[in-house]
Amino acid sequence: MAMLSFEKKYRVRGGTLLGGDLFDFWIGPFYVGLFGIAAAFFAILGTVLIIYGASLGPTWNIWKISINPPDRSYGLGLAPLAAGGIWQLVTICALGAFISWALREVEICRKLGMGYHVPFAFSFAILAYATLVVFRPILMGGWSYGFPYGIISHLDWVSYTGYQYGNFHYNPAHMIAITFFFTTCLALAMHGGLILAATNPPKGQPVKAPEHENSYFRDTIGYSIGTLGIHRLGLLLALNAGFWSAVCIIISGPLWPENVPWSEWWTFEWLKLPIWSR
Repeated sequence: MAMLSFEKKYRVRGGTLLGGDLFDFWIGPFYVGLFGIAAAFFAILGTVLIIYGASLGPTWNIWKISINPPDRSYGLGLAPLAAGGIWQLVTICALGAFISWALREVEICRKLGMGYHVPFAFSFAILAYATLVVFRPILMGGWSYGFPYGIISHLDWVSYTGYQYGNFHYNPAHMIAITFFFTTCLALAMHGGLILAATNPPKGQPVKAPEHENSYFRDTIGYSIGTLGIHRLGLLLALNAGFWSAVCIIISGPLWPENVPWSEWWTFEWLKLPIWSR
C-alpha cells in the first residue's frame, strides 16, 4: 500500500496542543500545525539574523563567517547587536525552532496514536544544545562562554575549550559520551549491514527473512537482540551519547576549575573514591 494513501486515515482534525483547528492541515506528506508555523518563523528569522551579522563583516567567506557571543564584560546582560546581541537573538530563534519542532512531533504522534519516542529522543538533542548556549553560560556567569555560530570559529572553540581544562580526553563524562557515540555507530552499522545483506541476496537466491537475521547473529556472537530490540538499543545508546556529552560540558567550568587538567582528577580525586581507598 502506498504510504500516502495509508496516511490518509490519520489526517484528521484534533490532537493539537495549542491553536485548535488553526493551521491544523497537511501540505502533501507534511503536517503544518501551529508549531510547524512557529518553527518555520524562528528558523527563517534566525537565518536572516545570521546573514545580517555576516553583512557587518569582515568577510563573506562561508568558512570564516562567525556570529560571536558577547564579550565577558556584558555578563548575563543584553549586548548591542553588533557586539553579541545578534548571537543572543539567534540563540533564542534556534531554541524557538527546536522546541516548536519537538512540539509539532508531539502533535503528529497524537494524531497517529503512537508513543512519544521521537520527540522524546529529539529533546535530548535540544538539551545538549541548550546546555552549551544557556545552562553552562548561566552557571559561568556570562554569555561569552557560549560557542560561536560559524564553521572554523566553532571548531576553534571546541579545541580551545577542550584544552582549557587540561585535555578533555581525561574528562570522565567525555569518555563515557564518546564510548556511547562510537557504540551507537557500531550497533546501527551492524544492523544496517545485516538488513542490506538480507534484502540484497546474490542473484538467484531468495530475500532472507528476520529468522535468518536472528540466526546469523546467534551463530556469530551467540545472541540476537531481535528486530525491535536493535532499535531500542540504538535509541538507548544515542540518548546516552547526547546526555553524557551535556554532562561533560556542564561540569567543565561550573564544577571543575579552569586551567586544572582533568588528569588530576584521576590522580587525586579518583583514588579518593571509597572503592579504591580501602
